[in-house]
Amino acid sequence: MNQEKLLKTLLMPIVSEKITMLSAHNQYAFKVRMDSSKREIKAAVEILLSVNVENVTTLIVKGKKKIFKGRSGSRPNWKKAMVKVSAGQIIDVSST
Repeated sequence: MNQEKLLKTLLMPIVSEKITMLSAHNQYAFKVRMDSSKREIKAAVEILLSVNVENVTTLIVKGKKKIFKGRSGSRPNWKKAMVKVSAGQIIDVSST
């Protein structure tokens, strides 16, 4: 895989109450590019964060419909990746 594409795969970590509870089970969430595959996400997390990835689950979050000053529009769709790392390994989300 192209090294440059792997560096652009992970956009940002997702920090929420629900994701923080999942970190006790070695699961973390990232916002990723729409065109990235599970293999690319796994390789990017292993290279950038130096952890062993066991499983990657992806889902597409649909954008919400919004109305602003009488005009309707929508927020863009985005892709979320749930990454499970090996037992005993931790990703410090606050520093990434």
